[in-house]
Amino acid sequence: MKMPIKSTLPKGTAVPVDAPKIEFPCDNYPIKVVGQCIAGYETIVIEVMRRYDPSLDISKVHSKDSAKGTFRSVTLYMTATGEDQLEELHIELTSLECVKMVM
Repeated sequence: MKMPIKSTLPKGTAVPVDAPKIEFPCDNYPIKVVGQCIAGYETIVIEVMRRYDPSLDISKVHSKDSAKGTFRSVTLYMTATGEDQLEELHIELTSLECVKMVM
């Protein structure tokens, strides 16, 4: 049985129909890439990201391993120029065998 989702909006507030739109170009657009904790994982992700944002600032790259050390998440901030760029980036990253999820 599905439980109804209770809104956290104040009573009488209309629920927004559309998600907020991103204005492009968008500086510091966050991308999180989760994958296997293997040697060179961060370098692989950065190389792909640089094809879509050559000015990628690697000083803003943050990595974190899972508690058991099985997975690693890499968070990067890029300049997003449009939906096509983000879609192509997502497709390329998820096509990598070592990548499990892109957010």
